[in-house]
Amino acid sequence: MQLYNIASWILGVFYWGTIVHGSKLLSGGTIVAFDHDTGLFNIVRNGSLLIDKDRIAAIFDTVSPDGIPDDTELVDCTNKIITPGFIDTHRHGWQTVYKTLGSNTTLAEYATRYGAPAGLKLFTPDDLYISQLTGIYEALAAGVTTILDHAHHTWTREHAEAGWQASIDSGGRIFFAYGLQNATADFQVPQQMAHWSELAKSASTINLATLCMAYDDFTDSPENITRAVVDFAKENNVPVLTTHQVEGPWMFGNTPEDLYRSGILNSSVSVVISHSAFLTARGAQLLRSTNQHISITAESEMHYGHVHTTSHLILDQASLGVDTHFTFSTDILTQARIWLQRVRERLYSHTVADRWQIPDSNPMSVNQAFLLATRQGGLALGREDLGVIAPDAKADIVVWDGRSPALLGWADPIAAVILHASVGDIDHVLVDGEFVKRDKKLVIDGYEGVQDRFLEAAGRIQAKLKETPLPQLVGAFLTGYPYGTVQQADVQRGDGTGYGPSYA
Repeated sequence: MQLYNIASWILGVFYWGTIVHGSKLLSGGTIVAFDHDTGLFNIVRNGSLLIDKDRIAAIFDTVSPDGIPDDTELVDCTNKIITPGFIDTHRHGWQTVYKTLGSNTTLAEYATRYGAPAGLKLFTPDDLYISQLTGIYEALAAGVTTILDHAHHTWTREHAEAGWQASIDSGGRIFFAYGLQNATADFQVPQQMAHWSELAKSASTINLATLCMAYDDFTDSPENITRAVVDFAKENNVPVLTTHQVEGPWMFGNTPEDLYRSGILNSSVSVVISHSAFLTARGAQLLRSTNQHISITAESEMHYGHVHTTSHLILDQASLGVDTHFTFSTDILTQARIWLQRVRERLYSHTVADRWQIPDSNPMSVNQAFLLATRQGGLALGREDLGVIAPDAKADIVVWDGRSPALLGWADPIAAVILHASVGDIDHVLVDGEFVKRDKKLVIDGYEGVQDRFLEAAGRIQAKLKETPLPQLVGAFLTGYPYGTVQQADVQRGDGTGYGPSYA
């Protein structure tokens, strides 16, 4: 019996020798471990993973290692694949109740109908709590163990506290990025910063939820407001600050150049810039020089029309996010798969379409997609101990059924997950060493009650939205750029296109 490498052996013996009662041993599976020295994966077949409280204590190359405490819980993982949990670096959890209403929406329609400004009139604080909580449960069931939640529902103290409390109660590892915004006349950025400070006083006693910050006005807000936000973030050692960047004709701003000028990009605060549509070469270089990251939300950016201009050129400083899970997939697995094939298609086209040459290799590997979905997310959040299976890393784990119809016959565990698996193949999910999903079912007391509360809120809010006419996208967008006609697909022979109405 051996631990899988020298570094593991050193740490493994230390932790193994001090294991407290109540540890867990995931036994007999194929473990996708991470080697910090090479930056690549170590695949341990028919191995075991020892979890001590919230941490990975050791990785063994045998099914039944010696000396494990008698009261260790044994979890049979024979024929299963054991991976780190997925990390989502951009999501708006509070929007869960909108599900399926935005199936054919655009970013321009979203901005006025589903975005933060529209929410205050639709949500009570209790609605927001149950929508946020249910959305996190949905993500946990899909193997997403860590979420950077861009909480732009901070219209009132009560709404902000509802989202924060739901994040605490969820059992997920949530980086709750409290949105600083001038959303209402009597609860603006100065009042929100004071409220953030109130919440922060008790946040130190909370295990899994981390109070962070979001701010979307680096480009257009008065300089004194932005300066106050940046100073506040630095003075309070905010772990993560996130912002939306969508440029081009959208002109939403918040570029790396703007953040660098404000003094936040080159600080100790981890910065995650979501979307980064129309990122410039200068912006990319600033990200590299300051070691800050973007969050690519592949499905969202294709759905809404942000478009991907340069994101594929900065993958060394990238992670993956979901964004608005009410319109499409909630899982990072889907984002990794879509982005992998999107990058492959784009880079292939340079050779095949532009130069009429035959590709001599595949431009992006499944390993790289898996890194973006796991390890890179941890780095974006400033956390080396997230998104990896290695000694002393946090025990955020997903266990896959290797005998499912989709995975039967797999040889490469990473390829099996990235290209063949679905969330239905997930047997177990652990966060901080505790089961949140076991035997394909969420481990949540009173989940049916949560479902009932959610369905009541969703039905009421969706009814209000259905009564609201859709915005007419004519003339010019908010930024002054004109709306343009988009060619619609035609999938029906003869008359009609098959586009049809929404059946919500």
